[in-house]
Amino acid sequence: MKKLKVYGTGQYLMWEDEKPFFYLGDTVWELFHRLTREEMVEYFAVRAKQGFNAVQAVALAEFEGVTVPNKYGRLPLTFTNGLPDPEKPDTDGEYSYWDHVEYAIALAAEKNMFITLLPTWGDKFNRLWGTGPEIFTPENAYAYGKWIAKRFQKHWNIIWMLGGDRPLSTHLHRMVVDEMGRGIAETDPDHLITFHPCGAASSVDAVSSKSYIDFHTVQSGHGFEGYESFSLLRRTKEAEGNKPFMDSEPRYEDHPACFKAEYGCYWSTQDVRNNAYWDMCEGACGHTYGNHCIWGFTTKPEPYFPFVWQEALHHEGANQIRFLKELRLKRDFYSFRPAPELAEDDDAIGGHIAAGRGEKYAYIYTPQGQPIRANLNLMGGNIIRASWFNPRTGKETFYKLFPPKTALFAAPTHGEDWVLVLEIME
Repeated sequence: MKKLKVYGTGQYLMWEDEKPFFYLGDTVWELFHRLTREEMVEYFAVRAKQGFNAVQAVALAEFEGVTVPNKYGRLPLTFTNGLPDPEKPDTDGEYSYWDHVEYAIALAAEKNMFITLLPTWGDKFNRLWGTGPEIFTPENAYAYGKWIAKRFQKHWNIIWMLGGDRPLSTHLHRMVVDEMGRGIAETDPDHLITFHPCGAASSVDAVSSKSYIDFHTVQSGHGFEGYESFSLLRRTKEAEGNKPFMDSEPRYEDHPACFKAEYGCYWSTQDVRNNAYWDMCEGACGHTYGNHCIWGFTTKPEPYFPFVWQEALHHEGANQIRFLKELRLKRDFYSFRPAPELAEDDDAIGGHIAAGRGEKYAYIYTPQGQPIRANLNLMGGNIIRASWFNPRTGKETFYKLFPPKTALFAAPTHGEDWVLVLEIME
């Protein structure tokens, strides 16, 4: 079985043979609940071509996932005393709900993609704005965790993701997550486990220092907090720096800005790229893309969900995000770290100039095409080779050779984002 592990320093993910793994995920929370087999085939074919290597999906889904059947008329759980029972998954008959989940996992494996599998959405233990119902106790969460881990542990392409967009507001909520995590970890020690927090939060706020957590995620979210995704990652690293971290829910492409569709402003492809490259420079072990019309698989467009999912599948954010992974894997992977000392920052909203460096190279990201004042004297070496990387095309173009001094770089275009690539010449 192919196996993912945490790299020795605790910052990144790798394969068992120590080959680097940069997580590039898509957000498809309702995959198992809302798609047919044929639609799944279409979805995975497109996402594989676009370079994704993981998708995030929920077993007990948000949109009435335990009370409204999937496309084949099946529910995930049987009922006890009028409520769905996590200790009694419905596996009877031909092609159960769980068989459909397994079909999706197998499709993903054929495309060399992981299923980052949430056992449940958070409203099933902390309803808040969701539909629920709240069905979990610590006892049945442990039993369900053991059951779902045993059911799917044979598949190499599983990453477990606890939580589900809800705060752990009470001791009971924490116990439910702890017991579900314990059940999974005891049963399936060969797959990584993480946690998906609520908006503008980090998993260290909920599950810091938990032995069952292998890497952390943040949700920078869909409001103005999304402009500070790098700060959330920085706080996560400061809290528990011996574990990898990434943003598992940044601003979705085509999402109404700050949830206000009436204003007619939607997060753009450039907004998507901004979060991705900021987070890369902060030392993230990967990144998750999302499109607002795909995670719930929109079939009837309206202002809040403006496209059908089949159309949104081909939007430019999804086509371009692969260049992030390609750039990150192009040069020495494990030596990369944040390097804010290399460039003067811009403290305007959305203007953060991010920098990271590895052995003999550095990346400096300008999100709006602002000029970059780079401290080349901190790079080392006698000659620095400068190139421009275009995040829209993935093309890298040589610019000039520089001595080790402070230099001002004008981006090739203004208003568009660019990555300045610096390399120490031998």
